Amino acid sequence: MQWALLFVAGVLLLWAAVIYNRLVHEHNQVLAAWSDIDVQLKRRHDLIPKLVDAVNAYTGYERATLEELMRLRRESQSLAAPAARAAVEDRLGSRMHHLLAVAEDYPELQSSEQYLSLQHEISEAEQTIQYARRYYNGAVRNLNVRIDSFPDLLIARPLGFRPAEFFALEGSIDQAKSAAIR
Repeated sequence: MQWALLFVAGVLLLWAAVIYNRLVHEHNQVLAAWSDIDVQLKRRHDLIPKLVDAVNAYTGYERATLEELMRLRRESQSLAAPAARAAVEDRLGSRMHHLLAVAEDYPELQSSEQYLSLQHEISEAEQTIQYARRYYNGAVRNLNVRIDSFPDLLIARPLGFRPAEFFALEGSIDQAKSAAIR
């Protein structure tokens, strides 16, 4: 009888350790995926001053719009929560799209190699952000399912594992730009 109890206790302990290790793995995947998004957003943010300078040099575009773009950049960089950051990034993406759309009215800007290179880099950054966002949201989904699923929730909740926030962008420059072209 005593051996049976020890065996059951050992199996339960092993089961709890396996679940805990899976939760830690999923949590670390979410952190790593968020780090990837953060890197890509920083890359995008580094392109904003260059875009502002390029457009301003050719168009003399209204200062308020350019300042708003820079303000949104600073605001996004100060936020850590994915949902809050996504909201600011949506507005930032929308303003960047608007700036690129206005720039299309300036043929000399459209023929500038610096601007064309910058436009390509922005498009590439947007695409990479979308890939990183999808990966992150998949990692968040996996963690959240594990935290909310039985029997994992018996270990997850008492040990303080909480569902992670998704990073949802409403649109990107490429999506908006391709819709404007159609």
